[in-house]
Amino acid sequence: MSQEQTPRPVEAAHVAPTEATTRRKPGPRPGTEAAKRGGTAAREKYGREFYSKIGSKGGSTVRDRHGSTFYTEIGRRGGEATKRNLGVEHYSRIGRIGGQRAHGRRDADTPDTSRA
Repeated sequence: MSQEQTPRPVEAAHVAPTEATTRRKPGPRPGTEAAKRGGTAAREKYGREFYSKIGSKGGSTVRDRHGSTFYTEIGRRGGEATKRNLGVEHYSRIGRIGGQRAHGRRDADTPDTSRA
């Protein structure tokens, strides 16, 4: 080896990533006040209608690519996963909550006169 050539450094087998060696995502650091305001700033900039429009476009694109039965299938899979993770009792519980909200709570002492 001549004097003009420099030896290559020996690479370490594994070096734990440090803050200096890892690449951070763009934007404010998570948990900071600036990060908490990020969604608000975008919403104020573009408005509610913008997000409604792009959501609708995305849904239409999925429907066009996969067909409307795709939604039935992913809904069924999600329901099965929920049943597996939370149990059948979960559906009983949320059904009671939905019934209370839809019909309002009735006092046991107050007769139901709405059907008279």
